[in-house]
Amino acid sequence: MAVCIAVIAKENYPLYIRSIPAEHELKFHYTVHTSLDVVDEKVSAMGKALVDQRELYLGLLYPTEDYKVYGYVTNSKVKFVMVVDSSNTALRDNEIRSMFRKLHNSYTDVMCNPFYNPGDRIHSRAFDNMVTSMMVQVC
Repeated sequence: MAVCIAVIAKENYPLYIRSIPAEHELKFHYTVHTSLDVVDEKVSAMGKALVDQRELYLGLLYPTEDYKVYGYVTNSKVKFVMVVDSSNTALRDNEIRSMFRKLHNSYTDVMCNPFYNPGDRIHSRAFDNMVTSMMVQVC
């Protein structure tokens, strides 16, 4: 089950963070921000290697005792981080990849809104509903 989904700006500040157990929100903020170092390492390694630049999915960033942290980077260097409960062994890599694609499509819809200023926190009901449905759907 996805317990936290975050959208991080190019300059590494959060645009959106949503976690299911609200009492552990600070813990997930820390987990998301510590994963940004791993994201930067993977992105710089992809730049040096002859890897397909269209591949945006970074895969498993790092596992902890209770959670697994996955990453995704857009072409504009906006980062998506998903924290998944590690007790859910039925969740496969291709399902995580499709969840990131849905998240990216919804983020694109937010960016296309003429009333949204790029760089501001995301306050979209449609985006929030989509994230909530993704977190509940994975259960």
